[in-house]
Amino acid sequence: METQTKKSFNFKEFILNNALIIIIGLLILGIIIVDPTFITNPRNIINILSQTSTRLFIALGTGGLLILAGTDLSAGRIVGFTAAVAGALLQSPDFTQKFFPNIKNPSIFAGLFVAIAIGALCGAINGFGVAYLRLHAFIASLGVQLAIFGILQIFIASNPFGPQPIGGFADKYANIVRGGFKIPGTDLQFPYLIIYAAIASVVMWFIWNKTVLGKNMFAVGGNPEAAEVSGINVKKTIMIVFLISGIMYGLSGFLEGPRLGSVTSTTGESYDLDAIEACLIGGVSFSGGIGTIPGIVLGSIILQVINYGLLYIGLNSYVQIIIKGILIILTVALDTRKRIKKK
Repeated sequence: METQTKKSFNFKEFILNNALIIIIGLLILGIIIVDPTFITNPRNIINILSQTSTRLFIALGTGGLLILAGTDLSAGRIVGFTAAVAGALLQSPDFTQKFFPNIKNPSIFAGLFVAIAIGALCGAINGFGVAYLRLHAFIASLGVQLAIFGILQIFIASNPFGPQPIGGFADKYANIVRGGFKIPGTDLQFPYLIIYAAIASVVMWFIWNKTVLGKNMFAVGGNPEAAEVSGINVKKTIMIVFLISGIMYGLSGFLEGPRLGSVTSTTGESYDLDAIEACLIGGVSFSGGIGTIPGIVLGSIILQVINYGLLYIGLNSYVQIIIKGILIILTVALDTRKRIKKK
């Protein structure tokens, strides 16, 4: 009778397979050691979740593109442009430097619709470039990124009062973004933003896991040739996933202006890279076909914990950028290693 031999514990393999978790854990531990109030102050937790919220919308959109083995470098600029347009439409009637002085009673729904429409259009352009022009997603989204940034600059420069930040938002617009409800027994406010992000996460989870589109998306990302042979409309799937990503960017832009207090030409800068990094930290494979919505949510929160924590302890902003760059390289390297090992 043959006996099966148990594999001995390989410390090197364990470290390599869990390197990202270990490094992130050490980073967070280091922040807590430097300033223990980071974790003991509940206000910090609320702030982290609130700041994660608008970024999570972007990550939820970008995640689907990574599942398709694509990417999106235009997400941040789309967020910035939609934030600028929505903000310009929804300035307070008594604001002295209104972008559109003829709008006396700004409509929240009109601003939301315009933001979503612009985001969807940009997503559709990206999708058309990838699906029908056969461009790599990197190139298609880079072109859209540059074009949207130029349009954003022109839009802000066209302000009747000259180029300046877009602010002075109507109270009803600011309240639905920056408002919240009081947590019983405390002086803390639970932001509406967290609720919006939770709803978006549930909707995206349903699309990914309970619809034909979600099933097709994973099939195309895993093996587009096999998906096409099996009868899946690959081009249509790519277009819809890009369209959804654009809608998510539009929603993020609609919320981001009031969250920040104003919109400038730099709003949204590097948001796309943060979204990609959050997805990768959350287990979405850069090679396509692998990823979950809970993973993206967790990855977004972890990334914001690091960003907020490093800022909280007063670390130089340039060092923060270096750390984020190292995390991206490490994450992709480990993902590639796992993929090669699986093959």
